[in-house]
Amino acid sequence: MQRHVVVLTGAGISAESGLSTFRDNGGLWEQHSVYDVATPEAFARNQELVLRFYNERRRQLASAQPNSAHRLLAELEQRHRVTIITQNVDDLHERGGSSRVIHLHGELTKARSSVNPELVYDLGYRDIQLGDHCAMGQQLRPFIVWFGEEVPMLQAAADIVRTADDLLIVGTSLQVYPAAGLVHEVERDVPITVIDPGEPAGVSRARVIRKGAGEGVAEWVNKFLAR
Repeated sequence: MQRHVVVLTGAGISAESGLSTFRDNGGLWEQHSVYDVATPEAFARNQELVLRFYNERRRQLASAQPNSAHRLLAELEQRHRVTIITQNVDDLHERGGSSRVIHLHGELTKARSSVNPELVYDLGYRDIQLGDHCAMGQQLRPFIVWFGEEVPMLQAAADIVRTADDLLIVGTSLQVYPAAGLVHEVERDVPITVIDPGEPAGVSRARVIRKGAGEGVAEWVNKFLAR
């Protein structure tokens, strides 16, 4: 019988593909404070800097490749229902082969209107330039949920977590809210596994695999399929 595996992923899974994380660098992301590049106030203050920052991240993403953890989670879809809920803004899950992916914090390969969040455009790996406008004639901005903004996909993600038969958490410290609160939506009898080489917080009843994403996902998938 197919089980519904819900996977919560964070920056740690993408780090193995060479994409940097700001929490590993003292609150800096590629030497930028998140308050200079990841808030609405930052965009209002210096659009050029913010656009340049995300254009650089998009170029970096274009040359990155899905790693074994992405591919193993995609392959699991051949035998079970798998839904990925990711805090990451990259497209490595999709390129790795996963077909059901919810992005809590937006997508780097899309742009949106700076005045109407409903106006979203596929961007691919192209730059957003000053003067690139939405249908309302206003500047385009990255399709990213910045600090201080609501997480529009949070309720949909919570609803999915409640339907999980197994919950797998990969590459996230479970310290960023409201996304970290999703783990508390799972039913009480659902097995929870956390893959983290460090000391994960917030899930006292979880089984912990203290390995990196690729090695840890391989171990979990092998045991899961052997049940």
